[in-house]
Amino acid sequence: MSIKSVAVCDLSDLKDGQMKELPFEGDGQIVVYRLGDTVHATSAFCTHYGAPLAKGVLTADGRVVCPWHGACFNICTGDIEDAPAPSALHSFKTHITDGKVVVTADVSRTVKGNKARAPPLVSPVAVPVSKGVVIVGGGAGTLHAIESLREHGYSGDITVLSKEMHAPIDRTKLSKALITDPAKIEWRSAADLKIRYGTTLRLGVNVTSIDTSAKQVIFEGGKESISYEQLILATGGTPRRLPIEGANLENVYTFRGIEDSKKVDAAAQEGKRMVVIGSSFIGMELVVAVAKRKLASIDVVGMEEVPFQSLLGKEVGMGLKMYHESQGVKFHMQTKVDKIVTSESNPSEASGILVNGQIIPADFVVMGVGVAPATEFLKQSGFRLEPDGGIKVDEYLRVPGHADVFAIGDIACYPQLGTDEMSRIEHWNVAGNQGRAVGMTISGKSQPFVKVPIFWSAQGQQLRYCGIGAGYEDVIVTGNPNEMKFIAYYVKKNRVVAVASMQNDPVVSKASELLRLGLMPPPEELRAGKNPLDVDISSTSVKTQIGSAQ
Repeated sequence: MSIKSVAVCDLSDLKDGQMKELPFEGDGQIVVYRLGDTVHATSAFCTHYGAPLAKGVLTADGRVVCPWHGACFNICTGDIEDAPAPSALHSFKTHITDGKVVVTADVSRTVKGNKARAPPLVSPVAVPVSKGVVIVGGGAGTLHAIESLREHGYSGDITVLSKEMHAPIDRTKLSKALITDPAKIEWRSAADLKIRYGTTLRLGVNVTSIDTSAKQVIFEGGKESISYEQLILATGGTPRRLPIEGANLENVYTFRGIEDSKKVDAAAQEGKRMVVIGSSFIGMELVVAVAKRKLASIDVVGMEEVPFQSLLGKEVGMGLKMYHESQGVKFHMQTKVDKIVTSESNPSEASGILVNGQIIPADFVVMGVGVAPATEFLKQSGFRLEPDGGIKVDEYLRVPGHADVFAIGDIACYPQLGTDEMSRIEHWNVAGNQGRAVGMTISGKSQPFVKVPIFWSAQGQQLRYCGIGAGYEDVIVTGNPNEMKFIAYYVKKNRVVAVASMQNDPVVSKASELLRLGLMPPPEELRAGKNPLDVDISSTSVKTQIGSAQ
């Protein structure tokens, strides 16, 4: 280690509620934060994708939010506050001498290549042999549950039963980049999970039932079982197929995991014709991923008037549609697929789809029509499922009637902050934050799950979205969606419930905190030109206001 104490700036250079990225010894960079008379310092880059934290959002209650994807950290400790951060920040000591801010840090921890704080090794002695926590599922919720359990002091056994054949991956990169090698996007290897987190990862496991009275998970057709003290159900979703003729032909793909990515990657070669059924996130991200491959044609079939209409509204959806059309994509909107057809020479493969009496030719078809909660195995285990296959949980994500069973991610139907409306949200980041929340609860630090969902998608520009805009009644749009530069506010019952943006960072990160704190400007102020970035939530003068809002 090379520990240095460096005067990085004058205290007078930092206003209350301000943060700055500053150089530190050669190639090093740090961020300093001033809250009142106190100054904190951390490493400078988000541990998710490396965004510069100084361009994010600082709050008076000691949080810094990444400007890109909503990862959040505690500025006093560097600890993770919100997913998708997979690791904590380095936190550095500060003191004030002669009006100078002096930061003491290991120089190696101030460079971008060492932006994350490694977790402490879990000693085998510190992890007693016990029933412990069993997690069913191997996705984002599982990764963050493990991280949270250890971060908050849980010392029991953790066992993961995953149907996947790899450790938890950054699943968002599959549809965005068609990654085919899981090793390239694993957040933690199986060895790392074992050594650093004391976690046993069992791969390729098919769980068939839960015996809640005996507190056992049964798998491999009843041939094996494992006991638990606490159980986390994180099974995710199963891609849907439309109930139409030809839906199960060999070259008709759904998209969820590595094997799906391999199939689409192999099919999407230059000169081939792709048809995508569905015009929301999965379908449109795949369109972006393959558009640069010089396919002969890309056709998108959707039920709405424009892509993303139910989530983003007609005006924003039209702007995104215009962009994709400029890239050669052809849309068939407000259209229902009648059937998938084959050629006489090869009846096992699709040769096109039939819509409105017309055949759209295809060398392969991708169905991006959503997922169903992977909960079939729970039906015979005494769990009550919702009509859509989800499982209802309380504000702590606990399954009612089963004190030691939690459900997170795509399968969890949970009460929303402020309204108690039940929602089931199929997004990687929501699953991650729910995993973190359950980890805290099991560790004895129970808090209701109150996170504001944050989504993102590559659509020519980076689309950001926060909140829950389902059933919005009005949309306020500033900027120009046709130019892929806008902010959209989604209004329900005369209050903003969600915000989307392109090329306006960190508006969505700021909006997520305003929604969390109950300080989002009302619709009439936004219509009059109010900018959320101008709302002060970082200086100590608003700390009392933040406390009362929470």
